[in-house]
Amino acid sequence: MRTIVGAARRVLVDVFSHFNGDDGWAMASHVAMSIILALFPFLIFATALAGFLGNEDLAQDMVALVFETWPDQVAKPIADEIDALLKAPHASFLTLGIALALFFASNGVEAIRVALNRAYRTRDDRSFLFCRLQSLFFVIAGASILLFVSFMLFVAPLLSNWVEEAIPLIHQREPSYWYVRPGLAIAALAFLLFACHAWLPAGRRPVTELWPGIVGTLAIWIVTGAIFASYLERYADYGSTYAGLAGVMTALIFLYLMAVILILGGELNAAILEYRNRDKT
Repeated sequence: MRTIVGAARRVLVDVFSHFNGDDGWAMASHVAMSIILALFPFLIFATALAGFLGNEDLAQDMVALVFETWPDQVAKPIADEIDALLKAPHASFLTLGIALALFFASNGVEAIRVALNRAYRTRDDRSFLFCRLQSLFFVIAGASILLFVSFMLFVAPLLSNWVEEAIPLIHQREPSYWYVRPGLAIAALAFLLFACHAWLPAGRRPVTELWPGIVGTLAIWIVTGAIFASYLERYADYGSTYAGLAGVMTALIFLYLMAVILILGGELNAAILEYRNRDKT
């Protein structure tokens, strides 16, 4: 027991000391601001892709899915603005300036890459072209996954009704798929975390070295989101401080907390790996 406690203490001290010494707080600000700037272009591209493929009705579901795990007080102002933008006459796939939207959306991926490279204590010698193409691929793949998950949410009630008609014994008065949306949102978030840890930072790490930071990040994200939502509901009054910018500033603070946790997840994986290597020698 003492050995386990001692190991945990050494790892946690390493995590927070390296995070603090390597400008983790500033990097979290950079990631949060970059995600805010990338969020609109990404959702514009994702929903335009849905419209281009003939599924315009899925656009609203895609936006709702992105904000599924966000506190309502944070998500609603941004979701309303995105909804208004998507309803504008110019919001079509061909008139979006799609290349520009992709570029700005990929900047958010690049910010996460830089933060995780620092967290994993690696130097990225890959070419700018490779990194940028990879970031663009992340954006396109993310939009495609979002479209697929939204389609599955659309299909879920139909499948549920078909199963209940085919097997009357499992028929229920209330829909049995109420948990599908948050479940799929969390599963997509977990896959996104895995992709970020596995492929964005330089170097390659086995999956067994990634799961502590991924599971820890996901769990703390959910708990922090619930606490932040409760705080906003009971105590916070950003409107008196930021006036009309209250919605954006609330989202920025929320994303800053999420970015801190994301970087700490990478720090945790790196600290565990260093501890194991020292123990072997």
